[in-house]
Amino acid sequence: MFDKPFALRIITPSRVIYQGEAVSISAPGVLGGFQVLNNHAPLLSALEIGEIRIKTKEGEEIRYAISGGFLEVKANSVAVLADTAEHTREIDQLRATRARDRASGRLHSKDPAVDIERARMAMMRALNRLRSSSKT
Repeated sequence: MFDKPFALRIITPSRVIYQGEAVSISAPGVLGGFQVLNNHAPLLSALEIGEIRIKTKEGEEIRYAISGGFLEVKANSVAVLADTAEHTREIDQLRATRARDRASGRLHSKDPAVDIERARMAMMRALNRLRSSSKT
């Protein structure tokens, strides 16, 4: 029952990240994390910064760090439109650490020209990338 596959596509503005079959996908919805299996009811959900976990019919787990987007389930087909998606094995930890440090500097800055919300989002993205890459 839980090992029946469905079609899955993960797309970013620049490319198709994943296209194939999966038996489950777990995603970070803005109202909480959720999982989709075969024969899931139709669904449209906004996604937040977090990690998508895919289980293939071969039993492999594939993980991507995403920075938000949308997920749609329709007729045993799942489409993820992600703002960005990066395979957790491909994350450059040094680059993510530097991004975290830059965001931290902006958040602690006394400069009134600093966009605090933008710095907060940059910090969240960097921390997500570091957290996701440390699990590989």
